[in-house]
Amino acid sequence: MIGLDIGGTFTDVIAIEDGRIVATKVPTNPSAIETSVLEGAKIIGVDKKKTFNHSTTVGLNAVITRKLPKVAFLSTQGHRDILDMGRVWRPLEAQTDPHWRRSFGDTALPLVPRYLRRGIEERIKDDGGVLIPLNEDQAREQLAILKKCDVSGVAICLLNAYVNPEHEIRLRKLVDEVLGDIPCSISSDVSPLAKEYARASTTVIDVFMKRVFGDYIRKLLKGLRDLNFKGQVNLADCAAMLVPEAAAMERPFRIMYSGPAAGTISTAYFGKLIGDGNIICCDIGGTSSDISLVKDGRPFVNTTFEIEHDMIVNTLANEIFPLGAGGGSIVSIGSSGEIKVGPESAGADPGPACYGRSAPGTAKPTMSDACLLIGILDPKKFLGGKVTLYPDLSMKAFEQLDTNIPLELRIRYAYNLALNNITEGLIDIIVRHGVDPRDYSLMAYGAAGAMLLPAILEQVGVKRIIVPPFPGLFSALGLLSSDLVYTENKSAYIPLSPENCDKINSIYGSMEENLLKNISNPERAIITRSFDGHLAGQTWETPFIKVPSGKITPETIATMISNFHDGYVERWGNRFEFMPVVSATYRTQATIPVEKVKYKELPRRGSEKLLPEGKSTLRYLTDNDVEVLEYNREKLCYGDVINGHAIIREPMS
Repeated sequence: MIGLDIGGTFTDVIAIEDGRIVATKVPTNPSAIETSVLEGAKIIGVDKKKTFNHSTTVGLNAVITRKLPKVAFLSTQGHRDILDMGRVWRPLEAQTDPHWRRSFGDTALPLVPRYLRRGIEERIKDDGGVLIPLNEDQAREQLAILKKCDVSGVAICLLNAYVNPEHEIRLRKLVDEVLGDIPCSISSDVSPLAKEYARASTTVIDVFMKRVFGDYIRKLLKGLRDLNFKGQVNLADCAAMLVPEAAAMERPFRIMYSGPAAGTISTAYFGKLIGDGNIICCDIGGTSSDISLVKDGRPFVNTTFEIEHDMIVNTLANEIFPLGAGGGSIVSIGSSGEIKVGPESAGADPGPACYGRSAPGTAKPTMSDACLLIGILDPKKFLGGKVTLYPDLSMKAFEQLDTNIPLELRIRYAYNLALNNITEGLIDIIVRHGVDPRDYSLMAYGAAGAMLLPAILEQVGVKRIIVPPFPGLFSALGLLSSDLVYTENKSAYIPLSPENCDKINSIYGSMEENLLKNISNPERAIITRSFDGHLAGQTWETPFIKVPSGKITPETIATMISNFHDGYVERWGNRFEFMPVVSATYRTQATIPVEKVKYKELPRRGSEKLLPEGKSTLRYLTDNDVEVLEYNREKLCYGDVINGHAIIREPMS
């Protein structure tokens, strides 16, 4: 098996060969990402593997940078501006700012410019009945305009189409007739869920992903064939569940942000192996820190994913909180003369000043430069000795900062500020979820996780920090710790009462039938059901309420109601059993268990003593230099204890 995760700085590749874990890192090429992927696959020997599991943020980066193709949006007449309006929510920091504008609004960087958003004469009622028939002549006129605009894709979201998709299906055929063979996504297929803005936003993102991933996947598959790979390619979705490449490309909005989610799955799987189900995950790479939570052995999953404020995608996603704090975070001077760290990053190219890739006089200091000057990083052992670092360039970059702060304090303050930023992010998550950090471990991974997180153990208050095997590639290991998963969901507002058994039974039956017909080995599938529901009168749902398998009967309905109240208490802290319950969204999942990574048990030490590999000097952390011992992680055994100041080195972290 191969697991490959594309990061902002490095592309991580990890493989299982004869029970052994082998790993490598290659610099990410932001202008042609597939070349980094194929280079890593070649190094690891992809021709001898049967499975290639892949996570990427290619789609997310395209949306954030607005490097997007020209697509059109069709909606019910009078509603073409729902993409500009969003949910009309402001972030907390913008509540009193009259100049604040939504990042994807028409006054900023819209995903679809207003002239490419066209209204179509039609109207479906909320019960599925037709109020205004589809005006095909008017629709053709609008499509003719879009043809002149040379659009390369079309997203269609009509009101109440999740109840009755008739008009959307017909409109898709008209798109094919007038505009030819271009990607066209309809909301009733992509995301048949209530609430039209989120459905519209998801459908637009799906069209973009068909264009962005379509080209990328074609190049990737061709490159893998050229490397003589004949196995199965799976892509991870936003909850790090694996989906076969062909199925993933049917709804590619699901796979746009999968890398950080893979780290959470990796943590949950590894935690199960070591008997620890409550873990705070912190993935610190070159560009960012991604924080998430594993509670009772399960990642915290949301029903939506927010790309930018109010830019919603309807997909199951592990809850990830990104911070602009990583090894490549740039150290700068603020407007009042203070030292700042991040959120800007030096990325992979040119990277930190110590890489030696910046044009003369342009290098900016980063956290990696600070750690190199402090003595935490060894200039000759970076990336297992494959990359040489240059401390003199790091020193020069810090000297060029426009400040009167003494040089040694610039380095110390930068290091402490970065740790403080990460600490604040972790505490925010702890408070948000109302957990006691003393009951949780902190998983330190990402290339810089093990380098930085042990220093904040006391401030965060967790019971311990775990540095897992291959911490620098732990997210890639998550791709070898997950199962193949197929999902279907559908919205329908139905009160949970015995007379509605047949309606609910019909919904689950059709969804499961659709799932199983797309699975090559349905006999291995484990079917699970859930629903999102609310108390009568509420406008927001409590998600993932368990539903028993089999035919829906009055007894099943009673169990669903009981499960809802239990889930409501767990998530919101109250119980209202006297209130009727309404089911809003139905979910079905088919899981195909696959082989997972196996970690070797650590050897136990014999009669020989653990001896250090050498000594180092840490500078700038305090007023005096500190002598520390160095150890090689590969030589550590089960039960070893190291007392005092120490640095533990391993090739990929």
